[in-house]
Amino acid sequence: MKNYTIAVIGLGYVGLSMAVLLAQNNTVYAVDVVQEKIDMLNNRISPLKDHEIEEYLRTRKLNLTATFDSQAAYAKADYVVIAVPTNYDSTLNHFDTSIVESVVSDVIACNPRATIVIKSTVPVGFTKSLCNRHGHHRIIFNPEFLREGRALYDNLYPTRIVVGFDGENQELRVAAEQFAGMLSECALKAPVDVLFMGSTEAEAVKLFANTYLALRVSFFNELDTYAEMRGLDARQIIQGVCSDPRIGNYYNNPSFGYGGYCLPKDTKQLLANYRDVPENLIRAVIDANSTRKDFIANQILQKAGYSALCDAEKIVVGIYKLAMKTDSDNFRHSSIQGVMRRIQQKGVSIIIYEPALVNGSCFMDCDVVNDFDEFVDRSAVIVANRSDSKLETVASKVYSRDLFRRD
Repeated sequence: MKNYTIAVIGLGYVGLSMAVLLAQNNTVYAVDVVQEKIDMLNNRISPLKDHEIEEYLRTRKLNLTATFDSQAAYAKADYVVIAVPTNYDSTLNHFDTSIVESVVSDVIACNPRATIVIKSTVPVGFTKSLCNRHGHHRIIFNPEFLREGRALYDNLYPTRIVVGFDGENQELRVAAEQFAGMLSECALKAPVDVLFMGSTEAEAVKLFANTYLALRVSFFNELDTYAEMRGLDARQIIQGVCSDPRIGNYYNNPSFGYGGYCLPKDTKQLLANYRDVPENLIRAVIDANSTRKDFIANQILQKAGYSALCDAEKIVVGIYKLAMKTDSDNFRHSSIQGVMRRIQQKGVSIIIYEPALVNGSCFMDCDVVNDFDEFVDRSAVIVANRSDSKLETVASKVYSRDLFRRD
């Protein structure tokens, strides 16, 4: 088993989990621009909430060094793995790939022999276009299929490894196979399905996979909306539907809509890639998510006693935690924020119970109240995207569509 030198750029959940995974058998330099993350990782403390990463950093012998010096990391690397943000720009209808492009330019200038591996989610056709623009073809695309809070676990037990590269360049094929081999060797699952394909096809796999998950979330949310409006037991209906093995009992717990970092932006990017291609379903998924938030906001307002004639400012809606998922402290783009904006538009006051925020601070112009008793006393209704045993004593005040206490 050869020991490769690998630079991983970006210490979000994708980059951090990849760095920890590969550092089991290789020399890894993890690069980030946030000094606190670098210091924590070098002290074997995870900068992110992930139990598996915490355990591996504490108990495993990893050849892993975090650094601010990207140039030194590039110069030593056989492989440079890019895992930086690509936020969706709604004005351009396109991912903002500027950070990826900047890293690629720097790597080519510093170490043109290194194989560049893009893990950041990008538009369909991006990798091939990048290769052509730079006249440099040592670039492969390796999509990630990770759950927030379980990123290392999903790398250790991957559903599949997809590696996309273009051309008949034998040297690039060998590099792609070597990288896939590294991932397989570091995984605990054996054997791992490895799929080699064109980089554009691999980019499409990522966007279509996430859009299907968004579709599934939207389907069960619309089922739940129907049940709630008709006074039916949504739990019974979902259990009956999902007993069919062709449908399966997963991704079916109702929520306030899909959110987080990936699904909202990936669905929008896929829709943008459909330019000049007939479609109905992709747009419908995005519209359904917005409709769900409208419905949830209206249900909350109704439970809180809101009407067009009331004094809206005197009604207080309490938001119990902002995170999208159970056991997560990340609330970037969580669906509850879209619901909050809709409630605010009615002039209703909102307070937030969120231990990850400082008591007395503000978030989205809403006061953070982390004294639980005060939070309960002030709230006409308590909104929880995901249930918590702490709310059992005030269940009459709680509005939640979490039917299965998971996800």
